[in-house]
Amino acid sequence: MICREGPLRFFLNFTDYLDTGLFLDSRELRRLIREEAQGKRFLNLFAYTCSASVAAAAGGAASTLSVDTSRTYLDWGKENFRLNRLEGPKQRFLQKESLEFLKSSRDRFDLAYIDPPTYSNSKERRRDFEVQRDHQELILAAARLIDSGGSILFCTNFTKFTLDRALTERFEVEELTDRTLPPDFSRRGKAHRSFSIRL
Repeated sequence: MICREGPLRFFLNFTDYLDTGLFLDSRELRRLIREEAQGKRFLNLFAYTCSASVAAAAGGAASTLSVDTSRTYLDWGKENFRLNRLEGPKQRFLQKESLEFLKSSRDRFDLAYIDPPTYSNSKERRRDFEVQRDHQELILAAARLIDSGGSILFCTNFTKFTLDRALTERFEVEELTDRTLPPDFSRRGKAHRSFSIRL
């Protein structure tokens, strides 16, 4: 099926997977990305079906790079780009573990979106990923690739999440949760927490 989200469209699958291809609680984050992406080099880690990258491209991003370990989801993301007529050489896709990419890449970006799983035991990592324990390492590694004046949008669905104090002391951090959480997801507490981290 195809769903509409503002000016964007995305493919959904209600039969083959546990997830449908689009996290509805993140739609305000995608809107924010679309508004902020003009002329920026956009990095999407844990890209899933690349909906955030589609939003960035629709907002006029200079380029997008979607990184995910799953070829299936990246191919799905390419279809989302085609559905919105946004495909082209400036939209890149990389099948790789996100932290490993950050450690080895020499690319430069202006805006990054990071929405990691709460927990992952990916074969590509030497140890399991836990967002509370590992988010500082992840964000610092991403910050290395962001030019001065750029920013990182970080989102997590871990309800007990606490942002490491060292990050708030080093960067300009603003919690965006109240702005990015749609009202239909706020009845039973916070479905996600989101932060803007400016360098």
